Amino acid sequence: MIQSTPSLISDATLCFYGAGSMAEAILRGLVEAKLTRPKNISVMNRQNADRLLHLEKQYGIVPVTTSALKDEALSAADVIVLGMKPKDASEAIRTLRPLLRPEQLVISVIAGLSISTIRHLIGREQQPVVRAMPNTSSTIRLGATGISFSDSVTPGQRELAHAIFDAIGISTVVDEPLIEAVTGVSGSGPAYVYYLMEAMIDAGIKLGLSPEAAKRLTVQTVRGAAEMVNSTGEDPGELRRKVTSPNGSTQAAIEKLDQFSFQEGVNEAIARCAERAREMGEAIRKEAGLD
Repeated sequence: MIQSTPSLISDATLCFYGAGSMAEAILRGLVEAKLTRPKNISVMNRQNADRLLHLEKQYGIVPVTTSALKDEALSAADVIVLGMKPKDASEAIRTLRPLLRPEQLVISVIAGLSISTIRHLIGREQQPVVRAMPNTSSTIRLGATGISFSDSVTPGQRELAHAIFDAIGISTVVDEPLIEAVTGVSGSGPAYVYYLMEAMIDAGIKLGLSPEAAKRLTVQTVRGAAEMVNSTGEDPGELRRKVTSPNGSTQAAIEKLDQFSFQEGVNEAIARCAERAREMGEAIRKEAGLD
């Protein structure tokens, strides 16, 4: 008899196929928020048993260390989270073919990997698939995740997916063709902010501040600016204008950034990130025999 996937995260069993930093962020969020019991979560990877044992010790999850246990965990889980490296995705997902049940929910956090490619590799066009793009801030439960659903995902499964990603921050539904834009804006977004912070700290040191003072001031400035946007609900551009007095020091700084095409550079960087995600997806499609 076909069973339906539970809509409540507390009732669901999850199997993480891949044990990297994003998998850890998600399972950590679920465990720390007490949304499910650690024993409802199993984790496997290709060969690093020490990593699995570390996750067991840290969070109480179930490590899957043998081929027989892997098959059992994948077959039994209500939700399978694909978190392997893109280069390993095609081969790994093909191994799921004889193990998956039609009602199991498959969630992918692999950059560039489309729902159609996942279904092709699984060999079942109506398999419920969620494509998600979280970011590394998920580790501290401040992540931003874009989510797309296949047409076979049930309302209960949608609720389940939101519960998983809301446990590590916020989730926003977007049409699948826009997932690459999510990758460019928020998926890789923390790196852009860190890069800006590196530059601010370096500039402060060059102007005479100690490294410790430059870092402390920069961190608090970025944190405060983000919280201002969040708490006031105002547009970032409007907040910028409020602190940019005519002919003042801030205006002089903004004008200098404009001379270096700051906004254009950011736009080009995000567009290139999205393009690269598409390229990675196309590589997986080719390996899967779809092109």
